[in-house]
Amino acid sequence: MAENSQDQAAGLRRQLNPPRPVKVIAIASGKGGVGKTNVTVNLGVAMASLGKEVVLLDADLGLANIDVMLGLHPQYNLLHVLDGSKSLRDIIVEGPAGLKIIPAASGVQKMAELSTAEHAGMIQAFSEMDQHIDVLLIDSAAGIADSVVSFSKAAQEVIVVVCDEPASITDAYALIKLLSREHGVERFHIIANMSRSVQEGRELFDKIALVCERFLDVTLDFMGIVPFDDDLRSAVKKQRSVVDAYPRSKSATAFAHLAKKIEYWPVQKQPRGHMEFFVERLIQASMEMA
Repeated sequence: MAENSQDQAAGLRRQLNPPRPVKVIAIASGKGGVGKTNVTVNLGVAMASLGKEVVLLDADLGLANIDVMLGLHPQYNLLHVLDGSKSLRDIIVEGPAGLKIIPAASGVQKMAELSTAEHAGMIQAFSEMDQHIDVLLIDSAAGIADSVVSFSKAAQEVIVVVCDEPASITDAYALIKLLSREHGVERFHIIANMSRSVQEGRELFDKIALVCERFLDVTLDFMGIVPFDDDLRSAVKKQRSVVDAYPRSKSATAFAHLAKKIEYWPVQKQPRGHMEFFVERLIQASMEMA
């Protein structure tokens, strides 16, 4: 009888306070060295500064470095979730502006060679969490590894970070081609990093868009640029986000602008992949425990 009453109460709470929709955004790059993780971290801090509940998943599973970039020293990471000794809730650490970070292991080959079943198990672990989330940012590995595909096709939106060099452009196109032709991802947002001007960033975007229009059936969105900025370099050396360390700098202003763009993106009501399904379970679980 008591169990029935509890179930009814939980159901009533869900009706009165339905789970908030969650934006699930994967951030990728065709190659390493284009500043993808720095972009992800600063976007996360910028969105958290807007009052959003943001969780950043370090999904560069074999070469994780978000904790290093922010001078954090997590005791546990995703390896402990995979071996069953900890839950996701146990390993979360807090960064600037209340940004929540799920750290991965660095220099552990096992993490870089997870099977499809292990990826699914890690995604399922999100159902164990019991906190509200507005945005889940996924900092994927560079390139076209299986983990990049898994997280990108599960996310609602995919951001591709590029810089103005031939290898970055070529590899970004290869990533977009793979995700669109083989995994049904049709929409991509492009950020031009380390640009000297908006015009240079737009020209970089146009180069990618021209090739995609000829050979792929995709929609590309030019989000904007992150400019060259000595303050950003200084922030990296201090192991801080530039949004936190130099909030009036050129790059911090750019990240604030990009974060506000993301704030207005609609949230898909129908999940596209497993990640969103488990995030919705995560939110539902938090309502039931309230």
